[in-house]
Amino acid sequence: MIQQSGPRVAIIGTGFGGLGAAYYLKQAGIQSLTIFEKAQDVGGVWRENTYPGAACDVPSHLYSFSFEPHYAWSCRYGKQSEILDYLRHVADKHGIRPHIRFGQEVVSAEFDDHRGVWQLGLRDGGRFEAEMLISAVGQLHQPQIPKVDHIEDFKGPAFHSARWRHDVDFKGKTAAVIGTGPSAVQLVPELAKQVDKLYVFQRSPGWCIPKYDRPYSRLERQLLTHVPQLHSLDRGRVFWSLEYLASALQPDSRINLLAKGIFKFASRYMLRTQVKKAALRQKLTPDYPVGCKRTLLSNEWLKTLDAPNVEVVTEPIAAATPEGLRTADGVQRKLDVIVYGTGFESTQFLAPMRVTGLDGMTLNQRWQNGAEAYLGMNVSGFPNLFVVYGPNTNLGAGSIIFMVECQQRYIAQAATLMRDQGLRYLDVLPKAERAFNDELQRRSKNSVYTAGCHNWYLTADGRNTNNWIGYMSDYRRATRQLETADYRLVPNVADDRERLRAA
Repeated sequence: MIQQSGPRVAIIGTGFGGLGAAYYLKQAGIQSLTIFEKAQDVGGVWRENTYPGAACDVPSHLYSFSFEPHYAWSCRYGKQSEILDYLRHVADKHGIRPHIRFGQEVVSAEFDDHRGVWQLGLRDGGRFEAEMLISAVGQLHQPQIPKVDHIEDFKGPAFHSARWRHDVDFKGKTAAVIGTGPSAVQLVPELAKQVDKLYVFQRSPGWCIPKYDRPYSRLERQLLTHVPQLHSLDRGRVFWSLEYLASALQPDSRINLLAKGIFKFASRYMLRTQVKKAALRQKLTPDYPVGCKRTLLSNEWLKTLDAPNVEVVTEPIAAATPEGLRTADGVQRKLDVIVYGTGFESTQFLAPMRVTGLDGMTLNQRWQNGAEAYLGMNVSGFPNLFVVYGPNTNLGAGSIIFMVECQQRYIAQAATLMRDQGLRYLDVLPKAERAFNDELQRRSKNSVYTAGCHNWYLTADGRNTNNWIGYMSDYRRATRQLETADYRLVPNVADDRERLRAA
């Protein structure tokens, strides 16, 4: 039976999603929290991605929690180590660390309908029960390894950027980076400084715009420390700037066309001024609309690709050999190291964890044609399960931290409702989930994400399972208040018995 103090809550993951969920639940008076973390430290993707140059592409004053905004960032865009330290700071300051079980990986979760309990199975064979389950594993946690024939024959190290091999010395080596997404854009300029030769294998180019990053001066840091309102002012400025840029990704309008024009001008100007070779400029010119793939922010990417020791290869990779990679045109390139800058299995969400809801249905079965959820959080038939940074909550422009905070406040409302009304569980109605996702897919058909380029937002059959269609402010309005009419509210078994006796 659910205690008066609230439901027992299990949270999976200690990145921004898990730590923020714990904070808002504690603020709501929900104290029975257990957070499962497979590693030995907090941080999520910012703990795991330690490749050279790893950093955020959203200004730190917005890529931070609204309840912990006044942090002494060293520069406008946070570096990996600094963001990790920030998350450690949040866990310590807000008393979240005592709730965390480190080195505990959840491999399965099964809902007991009669008791209203999620039964969790752990990698070490342990078991745990909780009334509410929050998955905060995110969309970008399973590295996507490209399928390269005979890669096992390659004699040198080959690894993904999210599993960086710090024991590998690149100095004086010949290396290859496969992929030209955001991770590659950050690590390639750093590797190019170390290697004798670097091959960058590109499937398609990206729209690249300047990253207005710089260290804060001593005076600025003093002002930000002693006048914390400056953080809030700059946070608001960044928010509305990104909301405007997000208009470039929305259906055509005057403001949309102007924003797209700004993107294109900035990108083409950089390409023209930083890449001297005409043939290379042609290779690096996108043939799809702005926003169809994730926009790249970098001041070093294009000029690095134009460097004498860097070669951009657009021929498909045919196979690996013991000495390197062979492309479809028969050219063999000898290599010492191969790095996969190929992103993540972003459409898999909670995989490989097995989640079983009502009537023995698994989440993998429900999502076999593409993941979807009501408000990106709830799936009908999986009561009391909330997914932070779930389907269709990613952004083409904006701060995902803003989005997950909207979800965390919403989840706290749900936990409070369970406590105050003595609910066994709440389960989103199929019609509410269907209406939300039908509208989302209808809007997706008119968005730049489905304009024909190859991106990680879509499933193999072209369904948008990742990105929110709209503005951050739209999502805030959609999640501000939990609508009980959209859920089936099931009372406690004990409450059922009381009602029967009263009748």
